Amino acid sequence: MNARALLFVFLLLVGCDEQPPAAGFAGLGQDSENFAPVVPGKVFGFPADHGAHPDFRIEWWYVTANLSDAQGHRYGVQWTLFRNALRPGADQPGWNNGNLWLGHAGLTSETRQFSAQTQGRGGIGQAGVIAAPFSAWIDDWRLSGDLSGQAQVTARGPGFAYRLDLAATGQLVLQGEGGLSRKSASGQASYYYSQPFFQAQGELEIEGRRIPVKGLAWLDREWSSQHLAADQLGWDWFSLHLDDGRQLMLYRLRQTDGQHYLFGNLIAVDGHNQPLHPGDIRLAPLATHQVAGREVPVRWSIILPGEDLELRIAAINPNAWMALGTPYWEGPVSVDGGAKGVGYLEMTGY
Repeated sequence: MNARALLFVFLLLVGCDEQPPAAGFAGLGQDSENFAPVVPGKVFGFPADHGAHPDFRIEWWYVTANLSDAQGHRYGVQWTLFRNALRPGADQPGWNNGNLWLGHAGLTSETRQFSAQTQGRGGIGQAGVIAAPFSAWIDDWRLSGDLSGQAQVTARGPGFAYRLDLAATGQLVLQGEGGLSRKSASGQASYYYSQPFFQAQGELEIEGRRIPVKGLAWLDREWSSQHLAADQLGWDWFSLHLDDGRQLMLYRLRQTDGQHYLFGNLIAVDGHNQPLHPGDIRLAPLATHQVAGREVPVRWSIILPGEDLELRIAAINPNAWMALGTPYWEGPVSVDGGAKGVGYLEMTGY
């Protein structure tokens, strides 16, 4: 979860007066009247569900990668494309198109952070998604290929660029209850699937210097019409590649009453899901760091008592701040403790 759903206070910048007032973090708790609801029992179909879902208000295509160079220096890459529908209905050509698009890209080194944002209107070719053969793009940023096989991702911004080739070594994973991911006790939810089994290799460019890299990548896909409850302030999201081949996704949605909503998924080497509910997860920040005037947790403890698993999470670069229209923290992390590994952490609403 892909900058996940920073949708879409930024899109006010394109001058649209059809947006309702913001509710919840980044407006994601807005009322979803007239848009399709997320309901149990959906049967996913691919490649069709790689494409856009025009009857739903919000969705995103989201890739993160944990990378290293030949000298062992570590890097992180993020690529996200968001779609926000002003009204439900099929995509239309021309300026009357009802979709607004937003792209985020980030590159994190052990000492530097780079980020960029681009935005556009649907219907004019500047941005969009084709389900088959799969391609998602905005301007010259692109994610394309086979999300169950070979794919490529590219982006550039001030001082940085990247191109990665992705090769899936496992199947797509349906998160939550067969792909229905509940986000609150009051019923907000999304359809959510991941490809956590990408191997990545390619090239970074940092201020003109080209750096060959390789590592692991994670794709998230979500769509919804009301992603959050109005009293949810933001979230802390973890995607972790453990050295024993397992993958771990955890989500903490922070609520105004302090009763935060927790859920996750422990994914076996063969792709088998072990859904994690609030009572299965002990998640606590261990240390904070001041960045951009905020106190942000950059070291965490994760304990899964039922799995006899205790992890310590630490940011590779505590200053991994995405200084964009709505700012947030996102960057690569190391995993230590009962298992070792690498991963990504996203924190919004701080």
